[in-house]
Order: sequence, then structure tokens, then C-alpha cells
Amino acid sequence: MNDAQLARAVELDTIAAVLPIDRRDELAELLTDSDIETLRHLVNEGMGANTLRAITSDLAYIEAWALAATKRSLPWPAPEALLLKFVAQHLWDPQKRATDPDHGMPADVDDNLRSQGFLKSIGPHAPSTVRRRLANWSTLTKWRGLDGAFASPPLKSAIRLAVRAVPRKRGRKSAKAVTGDVLAKLLATCATENLRDLRDRAILMVGFASGGRRRSEIAGLRVEQLAAEPPIDVADGPPLPSLAIHLGRTKTTSGEEDDVVYLTGRPVEALHAWLAAAKIESGSVFRRIARWGTVSRRELDPQSINLIVKQRAEMAGLDSGEFSAHGLRSGYLTEAANRGIPLPEAMEQSRHRSVQQASSYYNSATRRSGRAARLI
Repeated sequence: MNDAQLARAVELDTIAAVLPIDRRDELAELLTDSDIETLRHLVNEGMGANTLRAITSDLAYIEAWALAATKRSLPWPAPEALLLKFVAQHLWDPQKRATDPDHGMPADVDDNLRSQGFLKSIGPHAPSTVRRRLANWSTLTKWRGLDGAFASPPLKSAIRLAVRAVPRKRGRKSAKAVTGDVLAKLLATCATENLRDLRDRAILMVGFASGGRRRSEIAGLRVEQLAAEPPIDVADGPPLPSLAIHLGRTKTTSGEEDDVVYLTGRPVEALHAWLAAAKIESGSVFRRIARWGTVSRRELDPQSINLIVKQRAEMAGLDSGEFSAHGLRSGYLTEAANRGIPLPEAMEQSRHRSVQQASSYYNSATRRSGRAARLI
């Protein structure tokens, strides 16, 4: 690493608290001084950590691809021809590739990106990935005060035709939803009163019952966001404890709106049990636990929430590869549909902004067994 790259590595360290980076040295070699300055600006502007991670990852990929495909650093702004090349090398037809090895991404570019760890799966990129990277590329261009060709008709047409030429099955973020029956199996693995079981039980119950919170929202939850509510009276038992969670800034909100979701009954009890055992009175709710049982002051990172879901699935005898943290979100809506809860009521808790997005989970639970699927 030369002096300039070392300096960029140090600059990356200065924003690591907001933008966790585990490939610092590699990024320092790929990103330019201008790239680093742009990222620093975004941190100062209060850009969300998850958004910054995605932008940094995409910027590193695009820079690496440009070097491999053109033997030159990424130009700013990128000419339309380079954008079209990016689409052509990422949205290609596997059947055409079988008879024409020059179709799609050239072998040397593929090998280069694969050797650096930027490519892992075999085949073309998902259209959503290409669109996201182009969108972040466009955003970075605008932040440099430049205009790009990202809205040009030829580029839009190229993407549309490439997607139409190769039908793809849209994959779920979690292959299977964590519905009520699956959740019960995961919770059964948290049966003891040790700290790890108490924490994971609270994570699973709060993550699911609060409307299927995103893993970043679970990991970033703070005591200051919790507010006790009056108990809920029920006809066949004692009043149930109730709690409000003020969500603050999320993936789809700026934090200016006071979005609130509610917990009632067992999830509240599980959360209180964890907080009491861990002696947490302020700050991060869900924290790391050292091997010797010490509760850290540091919050869990979002990926840890994902790993906890997978670990509990494996402990329950399930295929951990079929479940992820997003399964709590899709599982909440699926379970709501199974129990006949109206979609608008479920969305009040899940805080989905799009009826189309929410109903994609909701309808899957009812269409397969509904009357419309049994006309003959």
C-alpha cells in the first residue's frame, strides 16, 4: 500500500464508527480521494449507516468493474456508453451465453472481480441489483455536482429489454417466512434463563410482534424509544402489559414523523426480563454478550440479528439456509393473513408504506388455498 492509499485508509477509519467497513485496505486501493471525500460529506450530512454501507459497497464494486472492464479508473460523469456496457455485462442471457462465450461479461473481467471477492454467484445479476447500483451511481454523480446519462432513453430501453428477454423468478429476502408455528420452534430453543436465551427470546418476540421490524431497527433499538402504556384489559385473564416503541428514523421514514408501534403481553414480558437481567437502563437494548457472560455496552450489528435467527432455526432442527431476519417481517404479515386480520390493520403495525409490497406477503398466504385457486 503506497502513501496515498494509506492516507485513504486512515480517512476511512475516521468514518468507520458510522460506516463499519471490514475491507478497509481493499477499499483504500479502489476508491479515489474524491470518493472518500464524498463519503465523509454524507456522514456529516447524517446519511443513515445502512444507506452509507450500501452506497460504499456499490461504489467499490463499480470502481472495481470499471478498472477490470476498461483498464481505467471510473470517469465522472460516466458516459452513456459506459452505462450501457455495465448493463450489457450484468443483465445477460444464460442461454445465449451457452452458445456465444462473448455474450455478457467477458471471462477476464469475471475472473478479475471474482478473485477480489466482488463476484460470488454464477450467472447474471438480478435486475434489482443492477438498478440499485445504477441509482447509487447516479446519486454519487449528482453529489459531485455533475450530470449523468442515467435517465437517457437508450439506457432505460436497454434495461427494460434485458429484463424482458430473460424472465427471472423473484427471490425472497428470506426463503421462508417466520410464521407463528416457526416462531414457536425458535422460541423453544430459548428455554433457559441465561443471558443469551433471554436476549434472543426478546429479539425474536419483539422483532415479530412489533410488526416484523427490520434487522437494522431491532439492532438499533434504544431504551429511550420505549414508553410504558396502560395495561390492556382482557376478558379471560389479568391485564396484559403494554409498551410503545417510537421508531424514529427507519428505512422509509426520516424520523420527523413519530411512528409508533405497540407490544402487548408476552413480548413485553420477554423484553423486561432481558433488560432486568442485563441491567440495562439506558442506551442500546440488544447488546453483545461475551463468552464469559459480560454484557457489552455496544449494540448488536444488524448482521448479528440475521445470525441469531439462523442459529435458532438450526437449533430447532430447521434448515437455517431457508430463514433470515427478514423472515420475521414477512412472517408477521403472513401470520396476520392466516388469522384473518385485515391488511390495513396489519400495515398499521408493520408500517409498510406500500400496499403492493405488503399485499405481496399477505396474498401469498390466502391465494394458494382460496376459492379462486379451486374453481375446478
